[in-house]
Amino acid sequence: MQILAIVTGEFGHRNVRNIRANAPDSWSLETWQAPIALPPMIDYPEDHLPDVLPEADLILSFAENKGVAELIPEICKLSKAKAVIVAVNNESWLPLGLGQQLRGWLEEMNVVCATPRPLCSLTQKDFGVTRWERIKFNSPEIAEFASYFGKPDLKIVINQETNTIQSVDVIRDAVCGNTRYVAGQITGMPTEDVLYKAGLLHKHFPCLTTMTKLDDFDHETLMQESGHQLTESIEKQLKTE
Repeated sequence: MQILAIVTGEFGHRNVRNIRANAPDSWSLETWQAPIALPPMIDYPEDHLPDVLPEADLILSFAENKGVAELIPEICKLSKAKAVIVAVNNESWLPLGLGQQLRGWLEEMNVVCATPRPLCSLTQKDFGVTRWERIKFNSPEIAEFASYFGKPDLKIVINQETNTIQSVDVIRDAVCGNTRYVAGQITGMPTEDVLYKAGLLHKHFPCLTTMTKLDDFDHETLMQESGHQLTESIEKQLKTE
């Protein structure tokens, strides 16, 4: 799979580093540094884009600027992309209304668009937009990406004699690498401590989601929601074991 990542700052660069370190060998990943500042209204997207972009099956937008969303349809034309994932780890990067517009624009182009809020709510079939709402999609490109990166998914083995974490395998990492980091730290930990410690480790990595409280997340922040995505996976494993 050919992937083109749009980056503007450290959030995107960290995601790209983790993907390159842990993606299948069959993937190729190119990056495009988007403009950091764009005008409030973009009449001619081509004025802010290069003449040529690498061909891609999937676009990953890690842009920390909502203006980049208005460039994405033209980016899809240049790259011939079939699907797009736009990370929404901060409300200012892609407000809900603009996200809905973007999905509509791309649907008219027969391009599937996922706007996971936060990015680590992405699975192979849907993504979160509020605490209670998830949107389904049908895209083999996004599904392939989300089989490796997105909503944390761990396989935990517990030592029943010592009641400690014997091993942790990462089935699906957060795009930023947070899940893999936490997994490496909780091995050997008493099971009674693991949920609390995992929550602390998630913040220490650090998670790069916003700390703004949101009504549609029960007045919690996207950083807290990201932490829930991780601890829910761990809690499910502990109950299974």
